[in-house]
Amino acid sequence: MSGRIVYTGRVFSVELDKVTLSNGHEAEFAIVRHRPSVVLIPVQDDGRIVMIRQYRHALERDIWELPAGNVDEGESAEAAAARECEEEIGQVPAKVERLGSFYPTPGYCDEEMIFFRVSGLRSPAPDSTHKPDEDEDIESRPMSAADAKAMVKRGEIIDLKTAYALTLI
Repeated sequence: MSGRIVYTGRVFSVELDKVTLSNGHEAEFAIVRHRPSVVLIPVQDDGRIVMIRQYRHALERDIWELPAGNVDEGESAEAAAARECEEEIGQVPAKVERLGSFYPTPGYCDEEMIFFRVSGLRSPAPDSTHKPDEDEDIESRPMSAADAKAMVKRGEIIDLKTAYALTLI
């Protein structure tokens, strides 16, 4: 059973692994295999950050979060950050600054989240092909970092990647 893919979807796959631990015991692990993703902190020229509100079906509700998305096959994380910025908030960044990367759920998932501050936001070229994905209905709103952090404290921002990213600014 070692390394057997039991599910493959559009966003991730699930693999079952049977391993022998260092203590000699055998264990079975289910691992969610997920491409790396980027998490953006879009900063406008006036210092406000751009948050998005979108429906998350797993929670059956809209939530406030920072823009994020997958790194496509063969794409650099920096290019993915610029593309996702344009797709999710309709702005192209002049500057893409990597802040670090983390594994949010290493107990069962290999997804690496790479955090970026993007700035120098401008309107995209009229012929740009970067649009929101068909399964996304996104509202974007600029707000101060203090207001976003207050939303975390009030429980209005419940997304962990967003709560953590707000500590980076």
